[in-house]
Amino acid sequence: MWVLWAHASSTARLEQSFHDIADRVKIEGRRDPQVNIFKLVHDWMCDTDERWLLVLDNVDDAGFLFDAQATTSKIAAKPLHEYLPYCAHGCVIVTTRNKEAALQLVEQRDIIALDPMNALQARTLLAKKLGVQAASGNAAELIALATILEHMPLALVQAAAYISQRAPLCSVAQYLDQFRKSERKRTSLLSYDKDHLRRDREAKNSIITTWQISFEYIQQKRPSAADLLSLMSFFDRQGIPKNVLQTQAEHKEDKHNRKIDTAKADRSENDNSVQFECTDSDVENQSWNDSADDFEDDDFEDDFDDDDVDDTDFEDDSEDDAFSEDITALRNFCFISVSTDGTTFEMHALVQLSMRTWLAANGRLGRYKDQFINNLCEAFPTGEYENWTACQALFAHAKAATSHKPEGASSLVQWATLLYRAAWYAERKGSAGEAEVLATQSLKARKKVLGRDHEDTIWGLAMVASAHKIGGKWDASEELEVLVMETRKTKLGADHPSTLTSMANLASTFWNQGRWEEAEKLDVQVMETRKTKLGADHPDTLTSMANLASTYRKQGRWEEAEKLEVQVMETSKTKLGADHPDTLNSMNNLAFTWKSLGQTVKAICLMQQCIQRCEQVLGASHPHYLSSLLVLEQWEGEQADVELLNRFKDMRL
Repeated sequence: MWVLWAHASSTARLEQSFHDIADRVKIEGRRDPQVNIFKLVHDWMCDTDERWLLVLDNVDDAGFLFDAQATTSKIAAKPLHEYLPYCAHGCVIVTTRNKEAALQLVEQRDIIALDPMNALQARTLLAKKLGVQAASGNAAELIALATILEHMPLALVQAAAYISQRAPLCSVAQYLDQFRKSERKRTSLLSYDKDHLRRDREAKNSIITTWQISFEYIQQKRPSAADLLSLMSFFDRQGIPKNVLQTQAEHKEDKHNRKIDTAKADRSENDNSVQFECTDSDVENQSWNDSADDFEDDDFEDDFDDDDVDDTDFEDDSEDDAFSEDITALRNFCFISVSTDGTTFEMHALVQLSMRTWLAANGRLGRYKDQFINNLCEAFPTGEYENWTACQALFAHAKAATSHKPEGASSLVQWATLLYRAAWYAERKGSAGEAEVLATQSLKARKKVLGRDHEDTIWGLAMVASAHKIGGKWDASEELEVLVMETRKTKLGADHPSTLTSMANLASTFWNQGRWEEAEKLDVQVMETRKTKLGADHPDTLTSMANLASTYRKQGRWEEAEKLEVQVMETSKTKLGADHPDTLNSMNNLAFTWKSLGQTVKAICLMQQCIQRCEQVLGASHPHYLSSLLVLEQWEGEQADVELLNRFKDMRL
């Protein structure tokens, strides 16, 4: 049986391969300079009695196969694909990275998609290519290298060649260390392009270059798909949301400089964090603009043409169709994969790195980085409980944005806003480390662009202080909170809502430091001012009451604490809902107070309700849930001991 290999990336390569096949099987007439080599090989394959297998390798662009081509010998009489033989004693295998090209040659049912290597296959390939180096290393290092290279065969072979070429000065462990150092170092390692004996000499052995060749093909054939892939290369590799990719890049400049976010403190007995809450400070002004727009729409309702609506609908449909076509083009080249519900996408990290490297080399990195920041900032909501689902879906992408700091002032402000909101969400979820990193980077950017006295910079200081607090860094938190409070008193006045928030946050820090009298003084001042300014049932007023009750509880003033906590819990259930985190905090606090008052059964029942809802809302890994669970187990154990002792006493009597 003959196994015949033809390189089919272009007409010239295919023609040369057919000449090589003719020489290999010694077809008569192959030396004739006027021979149509494609017809000659085709006829031999059809007429021979021997079995054969023809491999057409690397047909990423099948277009040249469908036109008559001028070759170095003679003009082919018909399109080249018609010279591919179909007969019972032979078969043709086509390899391609482009599904669209495959569909030009075979039916969908005849396409065999090669799944990625699994961990065992990747490790086996590495060990085989490394040889002695693999034997001298350890299995964990091979697994780590295979994992970091995402089980991609070309990347694995390339890494093995790099290590082998430099042995013994380079080992698997040293390669891993270098790879993890920086994106620039990863690019350098993955650009290594040493020839492999069994690969086509003209084929690129660098995975970076290989992906970029495919990207340039996409760019020529469908520029909008190339734009989309460029944008996607900045996201986290998994869960890239469709709606964020489709967000328009054009936004008003004044949106970039919005003041965002307000904050409030909320203390609970077994979680000493400050709970930061933020809202857009331009909401009030925006509502006036929206109302004006609505008035104009109503004013001209009679002159409105239904055809305009239809045109808009058609435009939207056209945009959706174009987006779908772009996605199809990228999927056909295996650049991306799509979730089963069609709402999110996934990319290999190495593909993303390859794209960013190409963009940087061609002076386009900044453009797509800015668009990524813009789209994500527009989509990432503030960190209130109501937005947690949306925040969770985008949080990994916000963390990815920390590695893509933009250069321009406007984009840098957006970047800082994005990181601020991500920090806010992390803080509310109890992730101290992530909140601190995100908040600190956001604050540095705001200081640089907006200045130290800008209101957004002050909010940034407050967020860093909050992150310090949930991490138990009380002194660092106090230092920043005093600065925030004094600055706001000077700029905004002592009874401004933002000033009151900073006072509440500082009181919370005093509370955590055991400085009860100082905490009480601030708590009372904040509560009374909010009652006057906002009303007794406003959420911020309720938070102040909860904080003061917590301070009373620490001072052993149980009856005063209970009175406030019952009021807070009942009002929170009515105003915020039974599952709101603030309501859960109020239940937690009241349970502790009842326990201290000796009302253990009531305390246990309330804590059980709190824990059940806390697990559903916050998750089983949240500090609130875990600490409350430990407390409940302790209380139930104590209660069981008491009941057992009482039964023993009854038996003796």
